[in-house]
Amino acid sequence: MQSPSQLPVHHTNTPERRPIKRHHTARYYVHRVKESLTTRLSKLICAIFLSLLLIVGIITFILWLSLRPHRPRFFIHDFSVPGLGLETGFENAQIAFNVTARNSNLNIGIYYGSITGSVYYRDQKIGSTPLLDSYYEGPKTTKVLAAVLSGATLNINNERWMEFNNDRSKGTVAFRLEITSTIRFRISTWDSKRHGMHANCDVSVGPDGMILPSARDVRCPVYFT
Repeated sequence: MQSPSQLPVHHTNTPERRPIKRHHTARYYVHRVKESLTTRLSKLICAIFLSLLLIVGIITFILWLSLRPHRPRFFIHDFSVPGLGLETGFENAQIAFNVTARNSNLNIGIYYGSITGSVYYRDQKIGSTPLLDSYYEGPKTTKVLAAVLSGATLNINNERWMEFNNDRSKGTVAFRLEITSTIRFRISTWDSKRHGMHANCDVSVGPDGMILPSARDVRCPVYFT
């Protein structure tokens, strides 16, 4: 039973609220289509830009390889000290040598300043002479540099000659031929800055004063200063 102070409570089933379907306007769909097209266009432009950048990079690398200057190549072909076995040979001492300078570049020329050849024995300069005035060496060409040191261009006394013969008695006499010049590279109409060039050719002669086979046609290291 219910007390007089309590009111009767009636329970009713409340229907569930269903989500309201919102219908988008035509303007909304137009905006979404424009946004999608803009995204696709941006991706396409980025892809084209990256492809062009890659192509330009490859072309630049190929041009750099083809236009990168290579140092001139020097080879010593002959070197002799006539009369090495004579006791008084220093009175008429001579040193003769033959070297070639090769420009191995395909499209690059080389301008040489005056070229000098110097001979060293035990790191002491014993002779020096001009080999060539300034000249231009075209691509894929070779220049012969030959000279004979004697008289004023050769500084050999009796003591030095005895040192030669002491080495000769051991089988070989070692020398160093140094070719020096200043060079600059010519690429089409553009010239590089000047570089001091040094080519060092280590060479040995036998008891007969002639170049040893092991020293003939050897490439000489080249460095710039």
